[in-house]
Amino acid sequence: MEKAKITWLGHASVLVEFGGKAIYFDPWLDDNPACSMKKQDVKKATVVCATHGHIDHIGDSFEIVRKTGAKLICTPELGFYADSKGLKEGKEVYGLNTGGSWKSDGFRITMVPAAHTSEIMGEGWVSGPIQPGSGAIGFVLDIDNGPSIYFSGDTGVCADMTIIRDLYRPQVAIMTVGGKYNMGYREAAYAASLLWPEYLIPTHYGTFEDQKLDLDQLEKELKVRAPGVKLVRIKPGESFTC
Repeated sequence: MEKAKITWLGHASVLVEFGGKAIYFDPWLDDNPACSMKKQDVKKATVVCATHGHIDHIGDSFEIVRKTGAKLICTPELGFYADSKGLKEGKEVYGLNTGGSWKSDGFRITMVPAAHTSEIMGEGWVSGPIQPGSGAIGFVLDIDNGPSIYFSGDTGVCADMTIIRDLYRPQVAIMTVGGKYNMGYREAAYAASLLWPEYLIPTHYGTFEDQKLDLDQLEKELKVRAPGVKLVRIKPGESFTC
């Protein structure tokens, strides 16, 4: 059985390592006050997955791809934007849309729905025009002979989570639970009841004053709405192995 090491880098940034591979999800490092890891610390990346164009999610994705030669997995719209920054579709960039997959040696990454608004917070965010971003998505990482891991990106709870459960049976759900730009306590616990993973890892909280999370309260909600789902309590920089 292939084991996966999941490291919460801080805010919504996550690193998953298995079998010599390193998969970054929404790596916002250099300007992330909750993240001690910086771009200069990244030595290896197999894939970088970007869920949407908000700066705290697209973050340092392009720079990590340039530095390591990783593949960037994102929506076509983010792919077009990456192309304007020198990353080429079919080379560094592999654009997907909802339901599409990218298969590599030992794992598969599938793009799944999310309920969240987003344009691209590039240079146009300040000077205009704002680049269209087409909203947000999530990902499922299926590891051959290993766990299936759902990474929600920013999302509210949505009925599509039942489809994600039925199709991919994620053992681990990494979900944003900041309560302002994504799910709060009740919503996250209800989402867990739809997905029914073995483990829930909450992210996107504690970085800023207006996005706090009481893990005890979340655990109480889980016991009511999704009994049996285990809450993983890790801090930024800490890891969980499954």
